[in-house]
Amino acid sequence: MKYSDEEVKKAAEVLFPECRKYETSIRCNENILGTNDDETYSYDIFILKKGKKIEVATLRNKHVSDALKTLLKTYGYCRISTPQQSIDRQIRNIKAAYPNAYIVQEAFTGTKMDRPEWKKLMKNIAPGDIIVFDSVSRMSRNADEGVETYFELYEKRIQLVFLKEPYINTEVYAENMKDKIELQGTDEDEIFKGLNNYFRKLAEKQIRIAFDQAEKEVQDLHQRTKEGIQTARLNGKQIGQRRGNKLTVKKEAPAKDIIMKHSKTFNGTLSDIECIKLTGLSRNTYYKYKSELKASEENS
Repeated sequence: MKYSDEEVKKAAEVLFPECRKYETSIRCNENILGTNDDETYSYDIFILKKGKKIEVATLRNKHVSDALKTLLKTYGYCRISTPQQSIDRQIRNIKAAYPNAYIVQEAFTGTKMDRPEWKKLMKNIAPGDIIVFDSVSRMSRNADEGVETYFELYEKRIQLVFLKEPYINTEVYAENMKDKIELQGTDEDEIFKGLNNYFRKLAEKQIRIAFDQAEKEVQDLHQRTKEGIQTARLNGKQIGQRRGNKLTVKKEAPAKDIIMKHSKTFNGTLSDIECIKLTGLSRNTYYKYKSELKASEENS
């Protein structure tokens, strides 16, 4: 594997402090007799110091790889599709496997399919970084999009980890490619292209199967939940809160006391905006409580 100049520069800055101070340039050397990645490529590192080009060192792939690993970031991407779903399980699973992962949370609401947190992640991600998913179905909305995203990130050298489908991790795909190419004992372009195309098609098929299985598990869970509720109702069990019953949340009583005492509507001195800040309520909750208080006054 040949590293880009940008990647080699990052590695050089880790290994040699002077590379952070001065303009750095890279010269890549290819040894056609090399038998593995570490022998095939080497990189001469130069700095421009006081108008002079000075060679600092020569790095091999292993040096670059080891240096870049110290800069890697691990992200855990968690996504839910409806307000009824809980994201906690995904976070818990990712943190159990990758305790230091930075968790990115995404929630779709209604028919809105935009993913702002994913877009932010794509802007911040760097070659070598890791994105961990609880399942491949969390990466995208459908198999076609999943396949496209998988190879787009793979080409950018982003590592993808799927806790429930580890056999499609990008590391596994990369190892399979490497093993098969080494078995050929040649670097002929046509053979390489053919192998690359074959294993890409194979990986696509595996990703689609994994995605379909993950989606089926979700659908099966929804069906089992639905059937469980129907069975419970047939057996005379109450599902949810009885109609007419009202739950009072912890914050409701003290919040309503503040509204009654301070809101101009109830002869206080504060505006609605000031009351919202004072109570710490959302706008919707505040006006809901206020309406209930007004209705209560009118009926008393």
